[in-house]
Amino acid sequence: MDPRQLTAEIIFTVEFYDVDAMELVWHGNYVKYMEKARCALLDKIGYGYSAMKESGYAFPVTGISLKYIRPLRFGDTVRAKAILDEYENCIRIKYEFYDKEGTITTKGTSTQMAFCIKKNESCFACPAVFIDRVEKLLS
Repeated sequence: MDPRQLTAEIIFTVEFYDVDAMELVWHGNYVKYMEKARCALLDKIGYGYSAMKESGYAFPVTGISLKYIRPLRFGDTVRAKAILDEYENCIRIKYEFYDKEGTITTKGTSTQMAFCIKKNESCFACPAVFIDRVEKLLS
């Protein structure tokens, strides 16, 4: 991994309401976990959802992918890592989920596209306010 990449991590415990009858995390809940890690990363950048809106942009999710390697179970302690992979043309974040032993259990990616609220149109590059904040942290 590029040492200049921005990352954020969260730690959580798998709750009963996140598992199925076999006490495995239901696959759809990984998207919720990704969102929590993504929010931690965006907060670290200083461009969380409130800051996005204040700057006149929304960033709808345009793609999600997940690769399940090992199941997470009820009561597991999980470390979720979000890694900023692209920030100039879109926000692309890679995710890695680890169990308490440090074994990777799941990998994922999300992509978000900038949308100018005032003009009501998609942007094909991220706004300067976001790029500047990322590059300031990378320098």
